Amino acid sequence: MMPRRGATLTQADVARTIRAAKQAGAALVEVRPDGSMLVHLIDADARPTAPAEPVEAGWPADLVL
Repeated sequence: MMPRRGATLTQADVARTIRAAKQAGAALVEVRPDGSMLVHLIDADARPTAPAEPVEAGWPADLVL
């Protein structure tokens, strides 16, 4: 048997990225299956007062900022 491979992305990595994204005023943090994370920033004047769409069922609520 082959040894188990280490995690590409840890929960701590995701938590750190979400915290930093919130501080930067990000609209969305996207976590991809390959382990990459995209932080979507929006202009301060273009920020909506309420979410445009509800969070999709089954996704953790803290992924949509």
